[in-house]
Amino acid sequence: MTNMSSVTLPARVDPGKLSTLLEEAGWQRIGGRRGIYSRYSPPTLTDAWQNTSLMLPLDEDAPEFSDAMRSALLQLSQDRDFWIRSIYPRLIVDASDEFKFRKESSAPSGFIAWKSGERLVESARRTLVAGAKSYMGPGRHFVNKHGRFAHRYLDQILMGQSAPGSYIITAYAPPNGGVPLTGSADSPTFAVPELGLASVRDVSQAVVKAVQATVEALDHYHTSGSFSGFESGVIDGISYEMTNAILGIAENSDGADISVDWDPAIPSPTALESHFEFQGSDVSPLSQAAIRLAADRSSEITTLTGRVHLLAKKQAGSPGVFGIESLSQGRVKKVRVRLSDEEEYHEAVRAHEEDLALEVSGRLEKEGNLSWLYDATVMRIVGPISDFSRPSRPVMDGQFSLFADTESEVPGSS
Repeated sequence: MTNMSSVTLPARVDPGKLSTLLEEAGWQRIGGRRGIYSRYSPPTLTDAWQNTSLMLPLDEDAPEFSDAMRSALLQLSQDRDFWIRSIYPRLIVDASDEFKFRKESSAPSGFIAWKSGERLVESARRTLVAGAKSYMGPGRHFVNKHGRFAHRYLDQILMGQSAPGSYIITAYAPPNGGVPLTGSADSPTFAVPELGLASVRDVSQAVVKAVQATVEALDHYHTSGSFSGFESGVIDGISYEMTNAILGIAENSDGADISVDWDPAIPSPTALESHFEFQGSDVSPLSQAAIRLAADRSSEITTLTGRVHLLAKKQAGSPGVFGIESLSQGRVKKVRVRLSDEEEYHEAVRAHEEDLALEVSGRLEKEGNLSWLYDATVMRIVGPISDFSRPSRPVMDGQFSLFADTESEVPGSS
């Protein structure tokens, strides 16, 4: 039984919306009086609902409406999990489109390995950001382009609690909200195209369109072995950022999916799917597609897997520089990596701290006796360094300089 004194109730509840939420959750209307009240029974009888039903008041002008609605909400909140995951988050906003990012876990129901949970949250955020960037226009590899717009979209979104069973991250996006197309507008409430505000619902549709295009490209690859679907799907939102985000959702899972429920208060888009599934077999093609999309065809793009052996970040907010020692045979053994996206720096930090092999891709250039990867991106964390055999070819003294221990000695880091 929920402690009634600890329950937070919305200040105002639309009875029609609450009715819709209950019916979406499987509750059955079992009676009532038209326009006065309705009675509902839950889909599964529990101890709390064994001999009773829920009376939901409908007449907002009735003098007893507030007290009756409060009683109904308190009765609903007795089932704490149902209340905090299915009812309360949807009531505190006027309307909400709901994204769910799910990863199957071998941990007990409702749990996930800590690092896998962190990775899922990060990948969910990257999926939303990548899709928001595609709203502003297609791109193979956005890097920092449209980043501020995408994060203004993210600022409109609420994160809900994870659901039991497999691990689920829930994001609530208000469809009536507005996202400034530039950074000059004040915090908006509603989208007004004339004032340079994009509809949150329109941006959310761009996210789903990009995910759907990526899934279609994956299906095409699995049937044909061709990456052409990723290339042709760029116009629909496929990008390095999106493929890399979905890669993080699919890897190290026993199955994963992304689903979206459009708020019924606004007509839902009919041309878009609402459920997308991913398997471990998707990891390899997603990784290879990301490398292809990140490649600048006008220069030499190199992908390396190696051990992070130095980190340097001279200025707060800068992308950062790190060193990587290749764990495979090749003409380059040690490379200095200059990231294009500051948010990927913590991946290098994690790989360094936990002795994990990191896969990076960028424009390879030689400066004196040093090799650099410029405009580099972190493709993924591959696995423990101990799983890799050391290359047999010796590295000659003086072939490549080791990293200096101080940031001031890293050229161009200012």
